[in-house]
Amino acid sequence: MSVSSRQQGPGILQPTASRLQPVHCAVYTRKSHEDGLEQDFNSLDAQREACEAFIRSQAARGWELASGHYDDGGFSGGTMERPALKRLLKDVDAGAVDTIVVYKIDRLSRSLLDFFRMVELFEERGVSFVSVTEQFNTTDSSGRLMLGILMSFAQYEREIAGERIRDKVAAAKRHGKWCGGPPTLGYDVDRPNKRLVVNEEEARIVRRIFRRFNQTGSTLQVVRE
Repeated sequence: MSVSSRQQGPGILQPTASRLQPVHCAVYTRKSHEDGLEQDFNSLDAQREACEAFIRSQAARGWELASGHYDDGGFSGGTMERPALKRLLKDVDAGAVDTIVVYKIDRLSRSLLDFFRMVELFEERGVSFVSVTEQFNTTDSSGRLMLGILMSFAQYEREIAGERIRDKVAAAKRHGKWCGGPPTLGYDVDRPNKRLVVNEEEARIVRRIFRRFNQTGSTLQVVRE
């Protein structure tokens, strides 16, 4: 069953007129980092509150909040490997969900390809997709173009963020900063200053390994020694 062209309210792709009531609405929330999730009212709670309020505003049309939470805290929108998202898609495939409600499109995915794959599944199962803060309608060419533009910006933002992180790590390494993980043999971590410092005992071993390799030209010979 395809999503019809009727649209009411912000960002709602409506099911066809034959949709039976009640309409079971699943709220999906996501936050890329775990920072702040320990708070009593965090980003996931704020997203859910806005989505649930919108569902209540549609009560006259039979909208009901589906049981269970679909919350992915600490998961990137650039991957499909998210526990709550997997449960949501499984429930969509099983016909347990009629409408998916998100705060913003990029909460569902920041990958253009992954997003449109999900939209295809939604359309196959007759499932509506709602963003409570954005206006879009994928049932006509202009609506699909607008949705594509929104998702392109989400993907662009993700790629720019990745570039900034890589640049920051590279700059830190150039200045001798420790960027996390176990230190290389021959170094210890000076955690207060976030720097690598030479471990003289291990460094002597490393120097001997390189010296013997230069002399023998054989990794196997060095290992045997």
